[in-house]
Amino acid sequence: MVFIFLLTVYLLIKKKDRFLFIEPLSPSALRENINELGASFIKLAQVLATRADFFSDAYLAELRSLHDEIPPMSKKHFQKVYDRAFGDSDPFESFNEEPIASASIGEVHEAWLKSGEHVAVKLRRWQIADQVMADIRILTFFNQLFSPLFSHYTKNSIDSLIAEFSDMILKEVSFTNELSNLKTFSKVYEKSGVIFPIPYETYCSDDAIVMRFEEGIRFDDKEGLKEKKIDFSTAMNQLISFYTEQMLINGYFHADPHPGNLLIREDGTLVLLDFGMVKRISNPARIAIIEMVKSAHEQDFELYISSCKRLGVITYEAPQDQMTELAQKMFEIFNDDSLDATSMQELAFGVMASMRDFPFKLPQEAIYIMRASAIIEGLGTIYIPNFNGVKDILPLLQQNIPRALGADNGILEAMKDEVESLPLTLRQIKTGIQKISEDELRVHLSERQLEWLESRIGERIGRFKSAFVLILLAFFILLLDPGYKIAAIIFFALGAIRLLYR
Repeated sequence: MVFIFLLTVYLLIKKKDRFLFIEPLSPSALRENINELGASFIKLAQVLATRADFFSDAYLAELRSLHDEIPPMSKKHFQKVYDRAFGDSDPFESFNEEPIASASIGEVHEAWLKSGEHVAVKLRRWQIADQVMADIRILTFFNQLFSPLFSHYTKNSIDSLIAEFSDMILKEVSFTNELSNLKTFSKVYEKSGVIFPIPYETYCSDDAIVMRFEEGIRFDDKEGLKEKKIDFSTAMNQLISFYTEQMLINGYFHADPHPGNLLIREDGTLVLLDFGMVKRISNPARIAIIEMVKSAHEQDFELYISSCKRLGVITYEAPQDQMTELAQKMFEIFNDDSLDATSMQELAFGVMASMRDFPFKLPQEAIYIMRASAIIEGLGTIYIPNFNGVKDILPLLQQNIPRALGADNGILEAMKDEVESLPLTLRQIKTGIQKISEDELRVHLSERQLEWLESRIGERIGRFKSAFVLILLAFFILLLDPGYKIAAIIFFALGAIRLLYR
């Protein structure tokens, strides 16, 4: 089953109809296959669903429909986990053994402590860490098997995706790590106005997290919000502003904002749950995202493509003019209020299909940024017709650009900071001029440029190696038997052609 799943992914990425006599699974069959493979593969598929350049809209729809919801643990396994987590010092006055939520890594139960507090208890599934490790080994093996068949950038994207997925899911199965994330997140965003569960650390372990029970209406419960007269637009603006603060200002964000992890209290306050997937964004990536937002809002498509290259989503050698033109087409589609959601999606997929031959890739730190962004955009579509990131989210992001650039205290404070840094700037200019005059100036290439150089050098070396082998084979054949002169000439000619022509 794993082989069929990965072979289907390979054929779809390579745009091939079959491998020998094996055809890729249909979209619905692929979804069923992933569900049968279990927890790790469901989570991997949810990450794959961010790659519109790899899959058609039919496959993307099926991948996005996968939910991390599976049956509860058996009574036997539940008891083993419960006993290991709490032992003889049972802290609960009352514990509901029927979970209120059950996912691939753990399940959540409602309980009351002996001291009276109403709590949620998250229990880790029995032997889930061992299962995840086994799944990662299988994925790594098959990826190594298929990787020679991919282009340099596709290979890098898949390697990054599997590496990031492996790193994240290993952290997610450690409840000690999740507890640490919850504490750090609560401290960093204590003034955000968003509510986070309060953990009872005395009772927490790598098998269980005990925390305050949070009540509210699920973010996707349209009828529930309407009944309580909660304005969705206000809640959506709060969510976008909060994620702007996470991604653009602090570079520390909750990477799994699906509806089950987002509640809204009756007073409109946002509640965020489940801190197994929390990511940091490097400062260069954060600056690149800020530039993308700013250039997109100003419709500066050339700068937008340049910032995409700095983030690493578009490769260094991608043709700037063609990419700029395609980006402009995409923005025109999403800004067109006359289009309904279906027409907008069809036109967008048409443009994206024309982009699939360009050298795209997916750096590790961009994977969960894209996933979280896609989930938030999806939440908006539940309530707002034709909701999309360009038309509805971008203006809100743009409003926060001054804060992201450190100018949240006003223009005068920003000017004061710049004036105070002027002596250091002048000193750096003087040092630079001095180095130029002394022929000591060094040029530093970016990571993306170095990667491009590496791929080009690798291609050249590969061509020389294969040419050398063919020519050497020609001489070997002649030495072995001069009667095979024609075959030797053919191999020699192939080697020469390989050497001289690209």
